[in-house]
Amino acid sequence: MQTNLSPEFKGTADGDEAEAILRKCVHCGFCTATCPTYQLLGDELDGPRGRIYLIKQMLEGEAPTEKTQMHLDRCLTCRNCESTCPSGVEYGHLVDIGRRIVEEKVPRTSSSKLMRWTLKEGLTSSAFAPAMALGKLMRPLLPSMLKDKVPASQPSGAWPTRTHARKVLMLAGCVQPSMMPNVNTATARVLDACGIQTLVASNAGCCGGVKFHLNDQPGGLAHMRANVDAWWPYVERGEVEAIVMNASGCGVTVKEYGHHLRHDAAYADKAARISELTRDLSELLPDLVASLAGKVNVPKAPLAYHPPCTLQHGQKLRGGVEHGLSQLGFDVRIAMNESHLCCGSAGTYSVLEPVISHQLRDRKLSHLSELKPAAIISANVGCITHLQSGTATPVRHWIEVLDDALAASSAGS
Repeated sequence: MQTNLSPEFKGTADGDEAEAILRKCVHCGFCTATCPTYQLLGDELDGPRGRIYLIKQMLEGEAPTEKTQMHLDRCLTCRNCESTCPSGVEYGHLVDIGRRIVEEKVPRTSSSKLMRWTLKEGLTSSAFAPAMALGKLMRPLLPSMLKDKVPASQPSGAWPTRTHARKVLMLAGCVQPSMMPNVNTATARVLDACGIQTLVASNAGCCGGVKFHLNDQPGGLAHMRANVDAWWPYVERGEVEAIVMNASGCGVTVKEYGHHLRHDAAYADKAARISELTRDLSELLPDLVASLAGKVNVPKAPLAYHPPCTLQHGQKLRGGVEHGLSQLGFDVRIAMNESHLCCGSAGTYSVLEPVISHQLRDRKLSHLSELKPAAIISANVGCITHLQSGTATPVRHWIEVLDDALAASSAGS
């Protein structure tokens, strides 16, 4: 795609990156076939190709409007289009640039500003944990819209106390410890059973994705730098072999620290090393399978697996969860239709675009229900919470199911 950048962007870091991405696009339109919002709305401007044109127009000097903002806001950033694109267009990075430009040039309404500020500051605040605890306590009395965002209370179980020569760092996350605490402790228990000790840096916090994708990119980068600082002593000492992510949304963000901080002289090299060390929990499954073979009491009931977009499209990791669990004896099934499409959670999208989000959720659950599963499993806290709001079938993280099977085997031995 030919571009002619305006003087405002020519020669700038954003302009150079955007131009390189735009030049890869041959506007073939393959991406529209796998774009969730285009599937629902049928509007060219609500698909990747249309949004690319909108961003191109801005970079060439055309003033963005509220309509431009609306179409970019409606993008889930699921990056399904990247998996489909034959030319390797890095749409996710391009839409980050486009949204930042629009945010600077198109004023939002007071209500929109307040909602976005509340989300980016509230979800990453130390006040989130007590607020979520209160929400769980009051859950039966909450209106349905709020109840959808507050999962039922669950026991988290014990954190293992053994030490091992093999060690990994794990990001606890900003919302997961309060919303679904068992995911982190289950991760630590399963790794412990395989001779791997899980460490958590107490001063590591949000991965940075929440603020970055709400167009507070400086705030997001500040969170990224804080995590680099928290993890670097462990890395520098050679104490850990990997930084493990059990929320794929966090994982895709941390794996891109090297990209986001590449122009920061103080952090570029460290951030690149952090990204190199980062592994989604599913990437450890081959090791776990080898250690746990014959040691788990696997239920016979089928499980329906929903692969999060941040795993299959953002991190380009496909097949690992279902293959690993199947090797251990689990009956894991994938939806026969649209397993590649987003469930509609997409971070804060389900709050900001509830109509589209719920349409995608119900569409996803319809396909998963055809498998008649005893439970639905996934790999990201946002997807799990969102899907659970639309079904009575239990929705869990796959590591919790593996942890249960390990505990059942120990109890029976």
